[in-house]
Amino acid sequence: MLDGTVIYKMSGSGNDFVVVDGRSEPIEVWTPERIRAICARGTGVGADGFVVLEPGSKPDAVRFHFFNSDGSRAPMCGNGALCAARLACWLELAPADGMTLETDAGPVAARCLPGDEERAELSLPSPGEITSPDIPLEAGERSVHLTTVGVPHVVVLVEDLASVPLPERGRELRSHAALAPAGANINFVANGHRGWAMRTYERGVEAETLACGTGAVASAAVLAHAGVASLPLDVCTASGALLTVSADLAATGAVKDPRLAGQARLVFRAVLGA
Repeated sequence: MLDGTVIYKMSGSGNDFVVVDGRSEPIEVWTPERIRAICARGTGVGADGFVVLEPGSKPDAVRFHFFNSDGSRAPMCGNGALCAARLACWLELAPADGMTLETDAGPVAARCLPGDEERAELSLPSPGEITSPDIPLEAGERSVHLTTVGVPHVVVLVEDLASVPLPERGRELRSHAALAPAGANINFVANGHRGWAMRTYERGVEAETLACGTGAVASAAVLAHAGVASLPLDVCTASGALLTVSADLAATGAVKDPRLAGQARLVFRAVLGA
């Protein structure tokens, strides 16, 4: 796992990441095998995803490379980008009050929010068209919707989150024929005692994660489009932390120029093999 490498373990509302400074460890050394090893829980550091940060193409820009824990590259990750913004500031790659993260899904404006809560905010591209994929509903499911926020997301509105057989149903939907060939992240959403809440099965992790930033934006867009919630909206994640989604609304009810705010906490800095 490249002994001597400095790593940063970060948490975005429980969605956790290993981040490295690409100025000292270039991206070319991070093969899928090495990424899987460092993200493995029990034998590695443990993380849902892996991030490499490099100087961007212009001042105040940061190149954001994101990989799932299985070593596959992904165009975007909301909580990973929130964490990247705060760490980029700490590493003096960009100023806290405004930067551009250059992602595989396009440029994303980001900033660190003031205060002691270790939060950041992203300005994301507008979600893709919301459609209804041909997926039969199971007991307790009300409707199924598909959209894209950097990566494809299915939003399943359910009656009760606690009763969702998430590992089984999430795995089934993640590779459903209606979502071929790439599949999608699967977000189960319900209105409970803490307001709107979600649980997510993430592709590339192939398991439930404690939060999903782009999934929160996708869920908020579906709820706003359906007229059952208004923005800004706090979405309660499986960790109990809140992700806040705000946006402009088109006359059609479509969400435009969404903004995602949430936790981006440095857990520890360490040296591999030390």
